Amino acid sequence: VGRTDPRHPRMPQARMVAENSSVTEFILAGLTHQPGLQLPLFFLFLGSYMVTAVGNLGLLTLIGLSSHLHTPMYFFLYNLSFIDFCYSTVITPKMLMSFVSEKNVISYAGCMTQLFFFLFFVVSESFILSAMAYDRYVAICNPLVYAATVSPRVCLLLSSGVYVMGFAGAMAHTVCMARLTFCANNLVDHYMCDILPLLELSCTSTHVNVLVVFVVVGIDIGVPSLTIFISYALILSSILHIRSTQGRSKAFSTCSSHMIAVSLFFGSGAFMYLKPSSLLPLSQGKVSSLFYTIVVPMLNPLIYSLRNKDVKVALKRWLHGRSF
Repeated sequence: VGRTDPRHPRMPQARMVAENSSVTEFILAGLTHQPGLQLPLFFLFLGSYMVTAVGNLGLLTLIGLSSHLHTPMYFFLYNLSFIDFCYSTVITPKMLMSFVSEKNVISYAGCMTQLFFFLFFVVSESFILSAMAYDRYVAICNPLVYAATVSPRVCLLLSSGVYVMGFAGAMAHTVCMARLTFCANNLVDHYMCDILPLLELSCTSTHVNVLVVFVVVGIDIGVPSLTIFISYALILSSILHIRSTQGRSKAFSTCSSHMIAVSLFFGSGAFMYLKPSSLLPLSQGKVSSLFYTIVVPMLNPLIYSLRNKDVKVALKRWLHGRSF
């Protein structure tokens, strides 16, 4: 009735505009528009990506080749390095394009693909960190049953759950994003296809998407955070019952690397997504998102290698074997 009724002339016209002007590609604005900063930032982030790639691929190789690192703790660290390398690769190469090209164009399909894999690996990282916290809890609080509790089968189930949650979270956001219509404005004020900048461009209602953001992100941050908090509360209680100073120091050093990684990742992620938009504009929010997309994947292998005696020993053995 609306298409033929002359009393409703605007309805088919608005519908036609929405259908005909839906964008087929986006332009990523990048970090800055100042020409003098483009080249220095390009080399800065190229260097950080190279450190990320070498560090995480190095840990993957080292854990894979060193038989004495084939334990649950390093199994989870292996998965963490894999996730860090993958989601850094999803983001950084495309971001580097914005520093050396006038228009960093990405197709609609490419944008949705980048969004999916970025969310998949970020959600997976949050749950792998919680699995690592559980592993540390069992190792410190119940060492006598550690081998039975964190068995290879349990490790496999936990890692499978990590990737299932990553897939579910990424699918929820991507499907909701795909239902939106994007009209004339196709300039994404970010260096990647992220949820909040894309919602700003939609010319249809985003109420469902915003609800999904708070529910899904709340689960993906809340559940791992609660698991980590409970694990470390029990770990702290157990450490305080250790009488020897050396034993306490050893227990704290075992958990320190993981605690630093957790603080960096969850702190920056919660600050970006679980805050009112009035408190932090997107132009500043994309700077804060650098921490969990660029800085965290680069620092994780350094944190776990420089503060871990087993990794240092494995690296020395491997280097000695190669030189020999």
